[in-house]
Amino acid sequence: MVSRRETLRLAVLGTVAMLGSRPIAASAASKVRIGVLKFGTVSWALDTLKDRKFDAANGIDVDVIYFAGEDATNVAILAGAIDMIVTDWLWVSRQRSDGGDVTMAPYSTAVGAIMVKEASPVRTITDLKGKKIGVAGGPLDKSWLLIQALARRDHGLDLPAISDVVFGAPPLISEKAIQGELDAVLNFWHFCARLEANGFRRLLGADDAAHALGAAGPVSALGYVFHDKWAIENPDVVRGFLKASAQARDLLAKSDEEWLRLAPIVRAEGKELAKLRDRYREGIPRRPGAEEAADAGRLYRVLAGIGGERLVGSAPEMAPGTFWQEPPK
Repeated sequence: MVSRRETLRLAVLGTVAMLGSRPIAASAASKVRIGVLKFGTVSWALDTLKDRKFDAANGIDVDVIYFAGEDATNVAILAGAIDMIVTDWLWVSRQRSDGGDVTMAPYSTAVGAIMVKEASPVRTITDLKGKKIGVAGGPLDKSWLLIQALARRDHGLDLPAISDVVFGAPPLISEKAIQGELDAVLNFWHFCARLEANGFRRLLGADDAAHALGAAGPVSALGYVFHDKWAIENPDVVRGFLKASAQARDLLAKSDEEWLRLAPIVRAEGKELAKLRDRYREGIPRRPGAEEAADAGRLYRVLAGIGGERLVGSAPEMAPGTFWQEPPK
């Protein structure tokens, strides 16, 4: 009988083959195989990391493996076909609650926002009553749930009940907003930044909602996710990767020239590139991981209350160890 782990491994190898990627090589002691989306924002920092050889400077070799979708990266790490992915802490917590050992090191606090056209009469969340709202990420998207929770608590509004909510892929949602077919949109942070550069303004960010609901500071929406077992067996590799990643993000925080180099990858220029640069910089984590973990635990309870078992399973609290804590050397 084929084990579940072997089934997952075969599935991800098939996915990689269909993508036309090179075969996934066996892991070497200093190699970090990270699976990311081909056109995702994480690839910007990884390109800088590789171009500036920050991995080699920290005694590791980062092998970037591209996938077509998030489900494929999740399967790959659970199957042991790669060492690391980037995803959110809700997924990590649910895996740990189900007996898994994945953990997360913060990567980015950048989150989406409700966007409206600059001339829109919508000025507050209460003005969304009766409006057509486009939402990327689906009904269980964290940002959407946090904004719903804030609307209920502070204004007694059930946004899905009082508005016409439609769900769709991020590019489609943005395009419909530009065409005027939607009154407001909640999209991922980089789509929001592009809209900002093209005549839209932020009505309410998911970070604003998180702060109002109890977070003391920015909480990473995404993080580098890996197995506890792998980290224990390769502590210097983990430290080397996280240091190299921090060096890449520090360069992106300081150097406008590096963003000009990345422009073809970001697929933006001029004021759109500048807005993406600025929003990316705002999302670089600056707080200790333990502080982020404490705030994420508070937000988890809010999200569990509104998203229920479909979102978090049967666990009422965020699983211990969801946020990785570096052991003492």
